[in-house]
Amino acid sequence: YLSLTQIEYNENEKSLQVIINVFMDDIELALNKDYSIDLNLTTKKEPKNVDQYFKKYLKEKLSFKYKDNDLTFNYLGKEYEGDLVYFYLEIKNINTPTSLEIENKILIKHFPEQQNIVKMKVDKKRRSKILNKTNDKALLKF
Repeated sequence: YLSLTQIEYNENEKSLQVIINVFMDDIELALNKDYSIDLNLTTKKEPKNVDQYFKKYLKEKLSFKYKDNDLTFNYLGKEYEGDLVYFYLEIKNINTPTSLEIENKILIKHFPEQQNIVKMKVDKKRRSKILNKTNDKALLKF
């Protein structure tokens, strides 16, 4: 059980651009259980408001801090590709970050062996961490 969160600082936009990919069947199971729904992703039965559930789930399971300030991300949307769901998020109005604290609890409640890989790029510098049930927070320094 694996997810990947890629964060890249965009100097021109002064924003952090975040792409998260998770396995579709895992996220579907988690949301169905957490919200007592039946998503039927990628079928004709998929609810029109599925993005509301994804947005709510990500807001509950994912947080970012910079210099002890909570950062709010905008949910831009999602894309299905094969058996993966890609989520697109953006955090605006950030000057070049020297560090970022991230908490990632995606899927951990339902899959105790879940690992959430976090990769971040600022300028040409890269940092990465693997988060899991016992260690769901990371501080990435640049």
